[in-house]
Amino acid sequence: MADQEIPEDANEHCPGPQSESAGKADSCAGCPNQEICATAPKGPDPDLVAIAERMATVKHKILVLSGKGGVGKSTFSAQLAFALAGMDHQVGLLDIDICGPSIPKMLGLEGQDIHQSNLGWSPVYVESNLGVMSIGFMLPNPDEAVIWRGPRKNGIIKQFLKDVHWGELDYLVVDAPPGTSDEHISIVQFLQATGIDGAIIVTTPQEVSLIDVRKEVSFCKKVGIRVLGVVENMSGLQQPLADVKFMKVSGKGEETDMTEWALKYMKENAPEMLNLITCTEVFDSSKGGAAKMCREMEVPFLGKVPMDPKLGKAAEEGRSCFADQHCGASAAALRRIIDTLLEDPTMSVSMMDDGA
Repeated sequence: MADQEIPEDANEHCPGPQSESAGKADSCAGCPNQEICATAPKGPDPDLVAIAERMATVKHKILVLSGKGGVGKSTFSAQLAFALAGMDHQVGLLDIDICGPSIPKMLGLEGQDIHQSNLGWSPVYVESNLGVMSIGFMLPNPDEAVIWRGPRKNGIIKQFLKDVHWGELDYLVVDAPPGTSDEHISIVQFLQATGIDGAIIVTTPQEVSLIDVRKEVSFCKKVGIRVLGVVENMSGLQQPLADVKFMKVSGKGEETDMTEWALKYMKENAPEMLNLITCTEVFDSSKGGAAKMCREMEVPFLGKVPMDPKLGKAAEEGRSCFADQHCGASAAALRRIIDTLLEDPTMSVSMMDDGA
């Protein structure tokens, strides 16, 4: 799986043997390949041609980014892929979070293996129109840590783009790790010539998350990636009152479950209350949250998704939150965000695109 361009024993942040700064950059100091790289002939990377050929059958490429981990980026990527496939589009979901590949679990594909054919690596399919690729399918043990330096991570990302046979796709959703490091630079460099539609950035409402999201927006602007919009995830907790657990806590900290009594009391005395939705602010959004940040940085705000225990359960079980009525609050919010995204004429898939 080693990259044909960057040796596995290269220093972190290696510019690549084909770079004009190969063997001369500060990051090359002490590298065992420094002299070879400095004297090697330079030229275009032939793998980029192979990537362009693979990506020629993909109409739209969407990066899903986050500045900070734990904001629900992979959950959003998974549900975006489920939603697009549910609209009868041909969809691919590429997981380039090499050290924390959670996409196989969120698509219900744990334990699946990748198969090879004369066309290349075959994605693992959830449905006939939703294929998935992740390093998680390659690990012999799901608990095994992937302890790789940047060059090797970049190499597997290149292989995913060069060797996976997606076929005709309407949308390729790329789930990236948090931050703005090697994987992000690589995916942009490898895909930029083939055209990236843009990036969706996922955050939570509090300022500690938005600080890092501002860096993510800045990254996109510097590398020339359009920000399709920002999603504020975990925007308050919403759940039906009938699903709430009621507790009585004594002065000594002892807890007594009063749920059965409370539900019975409401059913007998105020049954209409059981149809209400409880809403609680979990994170501090007093500084305006993602909407205010988007106005300041002049990027689109796609909307808010509430924290929904039913959505969390769907992600744990590898299910679409759109398949039933259980994820009432979160599914409706996600649907509005995806509809807003597809209203952009550059993101739609027309009958003409499909060859009609």
